[in-house]
Amino acid sequence: MNLQNERDLRRFSVRVTQAFIGLLILTALLLTRLSYLQVVQHEHYSTLSTQNRIAVVPIPPTRGLILDRKGRILAENRPMYTLELVTERVPDLDRTLQGLQRLLPISADDVKSFRRNVKRKRAFEGVVLRSDLSDEEVGTFAIHRHEFPGVAVNARLRRIYPHGMLASHLLGYVGRLNGQDLKRINPDEYAGLDYIGKDGVEKAYESLLRGQAGYKQVEINSHGRVIRDLDVVPAVPGQNLVLSIDLDVQRAAETAIGERQGAAVAMDTETGELLALASMPGYDPNWFVDGISNGLWNALQKDPYHPMTNRFLRGMFPPGSTLKPFVAMAGLETGVVTPETPIYCPGYFRLPGKSHKYHCWKHGGHGNEDARSAIAQSCDVYFYTVAMNLGIQRMHDSLQQFGFGQKTGIDLLGEKSGLLPSPDWKRKRFKQIWYPGETVIAGIGQGYMLTTPLQLARATAMVANGGVAVQPRVGRFLQDQASGRRQSLLARPGQVQHMSQRDLQVVREGMELVVTGGTATNINRGAVTIAGKTGSAQVAGLRRDASGRAINHTAEELKDHALFIAYAPVEQPRIAVSVIIEHGAHGNTAAAPVARTIVDAYLAPPVPSLAPKMPLTAQAAGNPAAEPVPPADNRRVVLPSTGPAPLAGDE
Repeated sequence: MNLQNERDLRRFSVRVTQAFIGLLILTALLLTRLSYLQVVQHEHYSTLSTQNRIAVVPIPPTRGLILDRKGRILAENRPMYTLELVTERVPDLDRTLQGLQRLLPISADDVKSFRRNVKRKRAFEGVVLRSDLSDEEVGTFAIHRHEFPGVAVNARLRRIYPHGMLASHLLGYVGRLNGQDLKRINPDEYAGLDYIGKDGVEKAYESLLRGQAGYKQVEINSHGRVIRDLDVVPAVPGQNLVLSIDLDVQRAAETAIGERQGAAVAMDTETGELLALASMPGYDPNWFVDGISNGLWNALQKDPYHPMTNRFLRGMFPPGSTLKPFVAMAGLETGVVTPETPIYCPGYFRLPGKSHKYHCWKHGGHGNEDARSAIAQSCDVYFYTVAMNLGIQRMHDSLQQFGFGQKTGIDLLGEKSGLLPSPDWKRKRFKQIWYPGETVIAGIGQGYMLTTPLQLARATAMVANGGVAVQPRVGRFLQDQASGRRQSLLARPGQVQHMSQRDLQVVREGMELVVTGGTATNINRGAVTIAGKTGSAQVAGLRRDASGRAINHTAEELKDHALFIAYAPVEQPRIAVSVIIEHGAHGNTAAAPVARTIVDAYLAPPVPSLAPKMPLTAQAAGNPAAEPVPPADNRRVVLPSTGPAPLAGDE
């Protein structure tokens, strides 16, 4: 072997040795890395692997029903199909949305709402793109489902208000969760839910109606499709809520108000249970469930009749002459007047040393009036005089006993407290002293004083029940959906105010005279006796002719608000009512008939129908075996048995 061959052989041997050593090092590195992954990082990667295979799907709870006191449904849940996307499983979101829009009728508003909601949801949660799909739309998507990974049609329950606008301000509505909602709620409590109570009963009882979300662990394949359920924690349904409201009385109140703007409150005089809470005009709560369109929302906001304003809870009005029974009570209790003290009404009142006349609504005057007849005839001069002799502070303290200027504590949110003025209040509010003329007009419910219809109803109930300050409530009891167990929500017994029963009786007799021989004889009809008080709250200052006679405004927006308070029956009061008709002009013609209708709806015995009974639906179609289908208004849920400015003027 020559020298060149030896060199080549040595070089080959070195290279083989180097390659072998390199292979050994690489093998050692691979074994080390493999050991690290298999042993040291075993738990970490094992968990990741499981997460890739297992998904957690929230189970939304069923929202509780809302029913009236007789078990008739006011808010329920109905199944519907929704088109939902789980964004972490959608490979190209924009392309998917475009494809779905070509396949199904999906509006730009749907997409806009979807994109807004995607930012608020976690990536593994389904986000609704379209609600309430028809059977045809569900079928169309099923054919093309394989083209849209991460998209599914799911069955959900949709909140429905079967009576539409009826009792809308009382019930409120549910709407989609928004950014503000998400800042104040616990996301775990709303897992799988898109709705939350926004107003009315739906908001006040949100935590009880909502229930508790559940979840299930599911095994999925690489396409995100569920293979099997691994573990399920069922959702706890919300509780059914039975209200004190009587659907018939509620409908009677709203029908009687009709197309006008106004409010009516009907209350049980002994318990404070509310039988009707009407605020007109209203809105349809169903508009809000899936998200109201911008156009409709703007139309509601710009509506000059303010259909979104809850007048019985947040509307504040001068009480006008409906305050006079309470001012009379103040005068009697303080000894300023006795029941028989006569006060002469020449048609006007003057403060000592002043020339300004405070006119009575009756231009020629009433002559001598005592407490009973002054209430019955609504004599302004009588109450100007009582107010001046009382003084504003004593009048304030006495009216406070009836709850004026204070929230009633109703189990709804957003109640206004009204305004019961005093010298201290004016000093703090305007940095001014209280003037005697302001006391004069306060005696007839004008000036600074403001009340809500709810406050007026409760104060009327106190006159009727002997001075017990009942607490208004709409929630009557809760019912567990699974067990049927009921939990009472009735208010605690009302606080007894120390009032003279003799003086209260004088006021009651005056209110009875209002209907039998005073300013509201137009509603003195029917089998049920009723006591009440008319009122007119001025919106604009009165104009008078040269003789001092009042000239009524003709412009609709300048007409007085019409009010009426009442209780019935006179012999043993069971219901107290307050009614206000905005710009209704006169309490006796605009508001009193509404109160009469409400009282009759609750107390008057039903009149037997003379019409022959007609077969219903399937029976009429010749299928006598079929059960008759009750109309929607009368559907019931079977419940277990009950367990445990200086102004003057008036009518």
